[in-house]
Amino acid sequence: MTDTARPTGITRALILIALGMGGFAIGTTEFAAMSLLPYFADGLNIDEPTAGHVISAYALGVVVGAPVLAVLGAKLPKRTMLLLLMAAFAVFNVLSALSPNYEMMLVFRFLSGFPHGAYFGVAALVAASLVAPNKRAQAVSLVLLGLTIATIIGVPAASWLGQTLGWRWGFGIVGGLAALSVFLNFLFTPKDTPDPKASPLRELTALKKRQVWLTLFMGAIGFGGMFAVYTYVTSVVLQVIEAPEWTILVVLAVFGCGITVGNLVGAWLADKALMPAAAGILIWSTINLLIYPTAAEHLWTLCISVFMIGGTNGLSPALQTRLMDVAEDAQTLAAALNHSAFNVANALGPFLSGLAITAGLSLTATGYVGACLAFGGLIIWAIAMWDEKRSRKLASVPAE
Repeated sequence: MTDTARPTGITRALILIALGMGGFAIGTTEFAAMSLLPYFADGLNIDEPTAGHVISAYALGVVVGAPVLAVLGAKLPKRTMLLLLMAAFAVFNVLSALSPNYEMMLVFRFLSGFPHGAYFGVAALVAASLVAPNKRAQAVSLVLLGLTIATIIGVPAASWLGQTLGWRWGFGIVGGLAALSVFLNFLFTPKDTPDPKASPLRELTALKKRQVWLTLFMGAIGFGGMFAVYTYVTSVVLQVIEAPEWTILVVLAVFGCGITVGNLVGAWLADKALMPAAAGILIWSTINLLIYPTAAEHLWTLCISVFMIGGTNGLSPALQTRLMDVAEDAQTLAAALNHSAFNVANALGPFLSGLAITAGLSLTATGYVGACLAFGGLIIWAIAMWDEKRSRKLASVPAE
C-alpha cells in the first residue's frame, strides 16, 4: 500500500479499533481462564491440576490452528479471513461456557484456540499496511493493545463474573465480545484483493528459513518466563501472602498495566532498533523474574514486581515485526506462527513451574523458572544475530 493509498486520521483509527476489539476478546479469554481455574475446576468436579489441562488445550489449539488456518486461507482476502476467524472464536467460546463436563470443555477450549494465532497474524499484516515501514511495530502494538487492555479490564471483569455469577459467564461474555469484533471489522476493515500469487505452498516457504525458526524459538522460550509467574500469581496472593480474595483483581489489573506499557514501549523501541530492543526486553525480564521470589512476600511489592514482569510483553510487537522482515513472501504464515510460539510459551512456562512446585519448591520459585526461560530466549537471540551476520558474510563473498 503506497503512502497516498493509506487511510489516515479517523478512518485508520476505526480500522485499528476494529482489529483491536478482536484482540480484546482473545486476551480476555486467554488470561481470564487462568484466574477462573479454581472455579471451573470446582464446577466440573475435577482437581486443579486436571483443570490446568483446559488451559493447555487452548494453547495447543493456538499452536496447531495458527499455521493450519494461515495456510488454508492463503488465497482468501484478509478481511474475509478476519470475519471468519472471529466468528468461529465467538461460537466456540459460547460452547465452552455451555460445556456439560470436563471432556467437552477440553474439546471446546482446544477449538477456541484455533482462530487465535491466525487472527492476530492477519490483523498485524493489515495494521502494518496502514502505516509507513518505520512505524510497523507501533501499528502492530495497537492491535495487540486490545489484548493488553483486556488484561486490565476484560480479565478482572471476567474473573469477577466468574466469582459472583458463575465461571460460565467468564467464558460466555467472550463470545459476545467476539461477536462485536465481527461487527466492527465488517463495518470498518477495508475490502482487499488477495495477492494473485498467494498460495498455500508459498506460505509454507517460511518454514525453510532459519531466521523465521530462530525468531519463533526466541518467543517460545523467552516469553515463557512471564507465563511461568502469571499462571500461579492467584495462588501466591491467596496462599503465600494470604491476602483477601478481592486483591486478586487488583494484582491482575496491575499485571495488565505492565503488559500494556510494555507493549507500547517495546513497539516504540522496536521501530528505533528492532533486535537490540528484543535483547533489552529479554534482559529486563530475566532481572525482574529473579527479583520476583523476594518481592512476592508482600502485596505491595508483589504489585510492583508483576508490573515490571508484565513489561516482557514488549517482545511481542518486536518479534512480530522481525518476522515480517525475515519471512519474505510467506508473511501470513510467519505472522500467525508468532502467536503459536507465544502459546508454546504459555504452555511451557506453567508446565515447568508446575514441575518445580510438585518437586517441593515454593509457589514464588516460579520466578526462578521464569528467569531461566527469559535467559534462554536471550541465548537464542545471540544465536540469531550470529547466524544473520554469518549469512551476510557468506553472501558477500564472490563466487569462484
